[in-house]
Amino acid sequence: MPTDDCRTIDFFTEDALPAPRVAPAEAERIAAEHLDITARAQALGSQQDANFLLHADDGTPAAILKIANPAFGTVEIDAQDAAADLIASARPELRIATVLRRPDGSPRRTTVDTENGPAVARVLRYLPGGTLSGPRHLSPGTVAAMGTVAAKVSTALRDFRHPGLDRVLQWDLQHADRVVAKLAGHIDGPDRRAAVQAATAEAWTRVQKLASALPSQAVHLDLTDDNLIRCPDTRPPMPNGVIDFGDASTSWAVGELAVSLSSMLHHDGIDPHHVLPAVRAFHAVRPLSPEEAEALWPLVVLRAAVLVASGRQQAAVDEDNAYAKAALDREWRIFEQATWLPLPVMIRLVRDATGMADAPARTAQADAPVRPLLRDLVAGDITLLDLSTDAESMDHGAWMDASTEARLAASALADGAAAVATRYAHARLTRTPALSAVSTPTVPTGIDLWLGRDAVVQAPAAGRVLAAAPGRVELTYGAQALSLSFPRAVQPVVSTGATVQAGEDIAHLSSGASVHVALRAADGPAAPRLVRPEYAAGWLALTADPAPLLGLPVDCDRTRERDLLDRRDAAFATVQEHYYANPPRIERGWRHHLLSTDGRSYLDIVNNVTPLGHAHPRVEQAVSRQLRRLNTNSRFHYASVVEFTERLAALLPDPLDTVFLVNSGSEAVDLGLRLAIGASGRHDVVALREAYHGWTYASDAVSTSLQDNPNALATRPSWVHTVDSPNSYRGRHRGSDAVRYGPEAVAVIDELAAAGRPAGAFIGETFYGNAGGVALPDGYLAEVYAAVRRHGGLTVADEVQVGYGRLGHWFWGFEQQQVVPDIVCVAKAMGNGHPLGAVITSKEVADRYREQGYFFSSTGGSPVSSVVGLTVLDTLRDEDLQGNAVRVGGHLKRRLEALADRCSIIGAVHGSGLYLGLELIRDRNTLEPATEETAELCDRMLDLGVIVQPTGDHLNILKIKPPLCIDTTAADFFADMLDLALIQLGHGHTW
Repeated sequence: MPTDDCRTIDFFTEDALPAPRVAPAEAERIAAEHLDITARAQALGSQQDANFLLHADDGTPAAILKIANPAFGTVEIDAQDAAADLIASARPELRIATVLRRPDGSPRRTTVDTENGPAVARVLRYLPGGTLSGPRHLSPGTVAAMGTVAAKVSTALRDFRHPGLDRVLQWDLQHADRVVAKLAGHIDGPDRRAAVQAATAEAWTRVQKLASALPSQAVHLDLTDDNLIRCPDTRPPMPNGVIDFGDASTSWAVGELAVSLSSMLHHDGIDPHHVLPAVRAFHAVRPLSPEEAEALWPLVVLRAAVLVASGRQQAAVDEDNAYAKAALDREWRIFEQATWLPLPVMIRLVRDATGMADAPARTAQADAPVRPLLRDLVAGDITLLDLSTDAESMDHGAWMDASTEARLAASALADGAAAVATRYAHARLTRTPALSAVSTPTVPTGIDLWLGRDAVVQAPAAGRVLAAAPGRVELTYGAQALSLSFPRAVQPVVSTGATVQAGEDIAHLSSGASVHVALRAADGPAAPRLVRPEYAAGWLALTADPAPLLGLPVDCDRTRERDLLDRRDAAFATVQEHYYANPPRIERGWRHHLLSTDGRSYLDIVNNVTPLGHAHPRVEQAVSRQLRRLNTNSRFHYASVVEFTERLAALLPDPLDTVFLVNSGSEAVDLGLRLAIGASGRHDVVALREAYHGWTYASDAVSTSLQDNPNALATRPSWVHTVDSPNSYRGRHRGSDAVRYGPEAVAVIDELAAAGRPAGAFIGETFYGNAGGVALPDGYLAEVYAAVRRHGGLTVADEVQVGYGRLGHWFWGFEQQQVVPDIVCVAKAMGNGHPLGAVITSKEVADRYREQGYFFSSTGGSPVSSVVGLTVLDTLRDEDLQGNAVRVGGHLKRRLEALADRCSIIGAVHGSGLYLGLELIRDRNTLEPATEETAELCDRMLDLGVIVQPTGDHLNILKIKPPLCIDTTAADFFADMLDLALIQLGHGHTW
């Protein structure tokens, strides 16, 4: 249709913009009579337009009918359609809702009458996949993808010009202050109204200082979760489609990103720091200028304020608009999140994300104080109190004791220190709760002092007292504000508003008093004493290190670890992967907790390497004591190797009475195979598919886990023969049919013998650990072992993961199958993190090894290794950790099974004791593995304070194998966080 309406909207001349009232039947008539489409119309939500999904006769979505608000002229619609066509051409990787055309090439557009005047109706391309709207948590990848799409749209529209873009919209952030002023009266409640007005005023002031440097261009201006369409079947959802160009106009380019960021803030579990991946992604495609980076978060605040004011006005003037009313709560949440932190903090975090950060936090030396803060106290009199993850004072779980800080300070004072001081900006582990779904404030923005003698606080330089009251003083000098907090009984000797000179008395403190010292920019917000690690960079940029005021040096080591991961990748073979794309730096463990250098505690659900728990004092003491005495190789004669091997052999049934000690599970399996082949004289080996046994040549040869080696089945050497994984849940035979696995494996073994290649060994996990804790079918090993032995072969049990009581009801996995193998391979749990493994067999089999040569492991049976092994066995017994696996493991399994009953993505809960597996599926009939969902779940669980990882050939099973010391409280925390994460990720529904 020709463009004959050149008017463009000016929001400030309109009283209201109610959406056109069009019923579905009327929409169907318009589509058929004017746009040549016969379809069934389904109403869709919109703030100011009328939208309908048109369904074809077979029910499939065919197109979108959009009836614009009558206030919008045809030239504006022309601009929107031209912008959509331009992006579709410039960015073919994006799917764009362009206007559909008739066979003659003309757009399917018309003008229809509404009760508020003529309106443009047109048919747009339908993009399958669904929007990102709703409360679902957005993964970091999805957030980044939203930023990338916004950047691609921005670059495509950079040089686009059209008269229809010259509009004055309420959504254009160039007019945000006027919009809020006009509509603020609709905001319910004086407190909320005042909060929106105050936030608008502050953000607008900051933006106006930068406005002249902010580039303007054509913008979509509504790239929100409602208008970004996910690529069909992507998990987690990834946007690649763009709809609704109704807000297209000319405005600040950076507003494109601000609008997108604001729409993320209402999603479950999203805090402001979670949107920073979008900032980084946008900046990588369309670099932000320093001024744009500075203006970005103030624009997010302005967008949030406009949403609140506009949404409430729209709900008032358009009472039948369910879409507008449903958005009110989430719009307020967006505002709360946008304004949760002071603007300067978020501005700094944005600058950090774009690599534009200034130098690290300032120090008190910047203003060259001429007096120390405490008269007659020199640095040599002060003891620094290290409360970080690395501090020896945090050993043995001391960080969990609320009195640790005071106890350590008192001890230092008792030893003669005149004062004890904490460290600025170093995360305090003492402020870390053991179990927490969010990070807690651990990073100090100042210094705490405990005094061992009377002291006088003096002004470090000439300044003015901002506040003086019992227990606190705040004064300014130069560009900095100094805050002092001490017991309320202390009365300052200065008064509010007074001018002080350098060296003038501020307060008199008695021995035993404590004082908190903080420095900040005089024109900046007051900082909390402790801040969350994710926001520390923003807060610390506004504060300064008070150490020089006390004569102490400034610690410049805080920024060193930023390149630690890059250094690892440069020097450490990258095939040795690490958990998570952006892993926390873990430097301490205690029992079933892992501690990061940021002072975050994580529940450890994966570490079967440490059955006793991390940093067990008994192991530490035993190793330290033995290292002080002797550590050498096992060819020397000493008692511990004898005692350990006796103890180990005694844990196994006859005839397993002879022990080889090695360093790892891989070596144990390798040696076990060599023993079996040597004793049987036959070189062929039968192994189970979907199993992992190690990385040495022989252990890798019999490993068939596709996740550990995608070509595992195709690259097996000719002497390895595999049989079906006897998986009763996912394998070829399921449920009661799983009894067929045994006879089928026996048939393969018999066929090998008939072909003149009888198996010299059969190797298998006795409880399917690598497949997620799946028990073998009852009687399976009895059938297979009998067949192997019938042809002269030996049986090798891989107990590396499940041995040592992890299964709870059985110390060894083979006990569950009621068999006795010829050779048992064990490691992991044996050393509680110390490299230790073993092979236990009969004396007869062991003696046959001499025909192959000799065996020797330098540290496998060393004095230290032997003492560690003995200590682990003693502690397992004395702390009843096998019993704990029964009790806590049973409780946890019941919690997980209850979760599975109401959550359709959980297909099964496998395992026994504290070796469990939670298998995630997309369909309960096909058992399609939920691989991507499992990966996203693990990332979300990390954010919630739990370390858990996937396993299995499809990486769709959560491996649940925590230290055996885990307690019921921690097990419940894991189950609760899992429940929460599944709900946040959209999987919390029932069958």
